[in-house]
Amino acid sequence: MLLSSSPSLLLHLPPLQSLKLTHNFLHGSSPIHLFKNPSSSLPTQSSSPPSSLPVIRAMKSMQGRVVCAANDKTVAVEVVRLWPHPKYKRRIKKKKKYQAHDPQNQFSVGDYVQLQKSSPISKTKAFVAVPVVAKNKPKAVEAVPPELGLPLESQEKSGE
Repeated sequence: MLLSSSPSLLLHLPPLQSLKLTHNFLHGSSPIHLFKNPSSSLPTQSSSPPSSLPVIRAMKSMQGRVVCAANDKTVAVEVVRLWPHPKYKRRIKKKKKYQAHDPQNQFSVGDYVQLQKSSPISKTKAFVAVPVVAKNKPKAVEAVPPELGLPLESQEKSGE
């Protein structure tokens, strides 16, 4: 089948209409002052955090165990943290030793202390050691008040 150039055989298509762009930026006609200060088009918000949220102080203080107390006014504290392995995702213990200031030489080896960040005291010391209640310290046994006046089973057996 041969196509001839006769006008009767040509298909009449509607003329192409240009695409209508709805956003001004696509035409390049957006005012530039909106991009220089983006907060001018947005409603202003207060930058102060809500008072109900606690203040986050990341890595300002750490806890650890004293491993060396031989130096004057200085203790070496070992801090243990758990870190996920990048490939196996198992939690691994990571240990790091920090030098901390102990002004009264009150800590001995094995004590648990809290390290608080301070201005540098010397080349290696930038923490101050603060006492903390020991983790595995036995709790004091409370005496049972004799309110009921009944002897305990252990007291009855010992009296026989």
